[in-house]
Amino acid sequence: MTRPALRTAFAATAAVLALLASGCASGGAEPDATITDSGDAGYITPGKLTIATGETAYEPYVIDDDPSSGEGFEAAVAYAVADKLGFAHDDVVWVRTSFEAAIAPGPKSFDFNIQQYTITDERKQAVDFSTSYYEASQSVVALKGGPADGVTDIAGLRGLVLGAMTGSTSAATIEEAIQPTVAPQLYTSNEDAVAALGTQIDALVLDTPTAYVAANFYIDNSFIVGELPAAGVPDQWGLLLAKDSPLTARVSAAVDELRADGTLAALEEKWLSVFTDGVTQLQ
Repeated sequence: MTRPALRTAFAATAAVLALLASGCASGGAEPDATITDSGDAGYITPGKLTIATGETAYEPYVIDDDPSSGEGFEAAVAYAVADKLGFAHDDVVWVRTSFEAAIAPGPKSFDFNIQQYTITDERKQAVDFSTSYYEASQSVVALKGGPADGVTDIAGLRGLVLGAMTGSTSAATIEEAIQPTVAPQLYTSNEDAVAALGTQIDALVLDTPTAYVAANFYIDNSFIVGELPAAGVPDQWGLLLAKDSPLTARVSAAVDELRADGTLAALEEKWLSVFTDGVTQLQ
């Protein structure tokens, strides 16, 4: 998938966040001796864990653009990984990068980066990924009263002008799952795709949590048409590290433990379930 770059700092989010805040929290775990280090080998700053996220970090992945709060799905995952690696909350340092700069080849200013990065073979040529901490689905957003209003299946989408961010899993899913008869319009960012909705495109494809936020709080008079099948395009997100990082195995082991002990499932339930439950499955 892609970086779901949508501004979500709006008043309507408060009610959703109140609901999220009442969700279950994962308990702290003792750092595993097989994961933690006795030294600082491989870390950007000795004694610190440097984590990067987007230049603006968006809900529901980071609340109020403040990853240090640990609020939001990815902020919470980052601190859970830090705990498994043996770092206290105060020993985590946050830095910001653009989505594109972080995924480019070359030295990194972080130990790992969390920005909804889909794991792909092409990207693995330039960077490392941990094992997956989340697998997202893709959904279609459209305007009420527009050409997509009333569409109930994939066949009904094929003749529409669809949009997505270029190079994203959303764009690949349009081709694989929908197989449109009209060439889709691709944009450099999700903001650009949103701006084109209703003028240049009839509907756009986003990862499902972002689609929910967009349709309910960001795009006026919009709705979720439905969720698309994966169609051979897995959208598994991994923590991004420098190519051949000495930390990759340790970070992956931390993610694997969080999956095995139920922490990832608990965080997904707490922060994302309200955005994904009840979305219609398109066939």
